[in-house]
Amino acid sequence: MRDDRVWLEREVSIVAERTDRPWGIGFLTWMIDLAAVESAVTYGPAAVMLSFGDPAPYVDAIRASGAALILQVTDMEEARRAMDLGADVIVAQGTESGGHGGRRGMSTLPFVPMVVDLAAPTPVLAAGGIADGRGVAAALVLGAAGALIGTRFQATCEALVDPAISKAIIDSDGGDTELNTVLDIARGSRWPTKYPARTLAHPFLDEWRGREAELIADAEAKQAYRDGVARGDFPPVPIWAGEAVGLIHDLPSARDLVGTMAAQAEAALTRPRAL
Repeated sequence: MRDDRVWLEREVSIVAERTDRPWGIGFLTWMIDLAAVESAVTYGPAAVMLSFGDPAPYVDAIRASGAALILQVTDMEEARRAMDLGADVIVAQGTESGGHGGRRGMSTLPFVPMVVDLAAPTPVLAAGGIADGRGVAAALVLGAAGALIGTRFQATCEALVDPAISKAIIDSDGGDTELNTVLDIARGSRWPTKYPARTLAHPFLDEWRGREAELIADAEAKQAYRDGVARGDFPPVPIWAGEAVGLIHDLPSARDLVGTMAAQAEAALTRPRAL
């Protein structure tokens, strides 16, 4: 944990020192402690986002700092909890999302308006299956105030990912994502099993799908996974990718991407419809 704290303070200080614009920080709630949050908020983030785990122990420290509290939720139970805790913004993550998500979740289309109805007037951001301006427009029509987008931004010039990951995302036809716990088990991750992860296809998935309990107990198999990573047979980390990955075909700058998506969303919302 000490090494994590050193990394956190180094990264947060870089942002705080190099911009005079509002910025935020996000935590995986299940793997932090109160000291990490208390340290981070001393650098003056405008917002703090908590995802995947009980946010209650950290709310008071975030409130005391003056930062906006953003809580990501994956099911209605978590959404109700976020409201009880007084979230300033709620992120409603549908099961189409890349990376980790809720085992008891719903797809974005029904989940977002349900959270919007529950949370009003608290703003809700839609997440999951959104990779272009049409998806942003759809989120707005569902009642969201905006969208939180992940996979699409892995395929941008600034993304701090291995170029092979961006290439795999661009090359995907959208039919090769899968929600699983196999890759977390194989790599010895401590992610709670209630949060499986959506990734691109992987050889270990084909071998161990449906055999998760067996994999947990198989030290040789997990060593084989680590050996495969070391040889370069497998990517260093799973390729987190949502179901909208098939809409991603290029590698723009993040700035250009935001402009393009805004224009697409505006066009989608104002386009005349034939009766």
